[in-house]
Amino acid sequence: MKIFKNIVILTGAGISAESGLATFRASNGLWNNHKVEDVATIEAFQKNPQYVHEFYNELKKELVKAKPNAAHLAITKLQNEYPADINIVTQNVDTLHEKAKSKNIYHVHGQINQAVCLNCGHILETFGDVDTETVCPNCQVAGMMKPNIVFFGENLLYMDKVDELLRSCDLFLSIGTSGVVFPAAAFVQTAKYYGALTYEFNLEPTSNNFYFDHHIMGKAGVTLPAFVDEMTASLKNGD
Repeated sequence: MKIFKNIVILTGAGISAESGLATFRASNGLWNNHKVEDVATIEAFQKNPQYVHEFYNELKKELVKAKPNAAHLAITKLQNEYPADINIVTQNVDTLHEKAKSKNIYHVHGQINQAVCLNCGHILETFGDVDTETVCPNCQVAGMMKPNIVFFGENLLYMDKVDELLRSCDLFLSIGTSGVVFPAAAFVQTAKYYGALTYEFNLEPTSNNFYFDHHIMGKAGVTLPAFVDEMTASLKNGD
């Protein structure tokens, strides 16, 4: 296996499913037993901010209990032992990569433990409750905090940085993502166009599997640690 210099790892709901978080977003249009349009749109937040805040406050309590699994830990091992610039682009709002002590993490859909002030842009980090009475610690204005979650219709976060990373990477790993939600579904196309070797780790091939050079099927908690071990072993063997 060749030695890579710049690695981008895209993670989706599948990697967190093995930590027990599979039910938060389902194909029936419900997110943790709530209608998506009631809790994940800017219109819903404008109409009933307290209801939206209560949803995410409850979701925090569930996500804070979750623990990273073997796939998360394998990524951390790769970052610690492989001599490359390794960045994680995640669609997940949980903090399992942080709990696994990974670094260089870009949450393109936001983070459950953050709220952003719509008045001044300050980001508050807390696993405590945030509501319509919460005062921004920066501008001291109350009632302007929004969950720092990318609602439907909003732009993804860090996209300029992500595009830069995709253009410069020589290895792209997609782990536990469906490949149907854009623009993240097109990340592999960008990486491949600029010359990266591309791998897909999933339970089954995705709809855009044409852009992947290799498909590794199975639970990421099994397949990814084996792949990382192979990569680190190649360093010792001088492959």
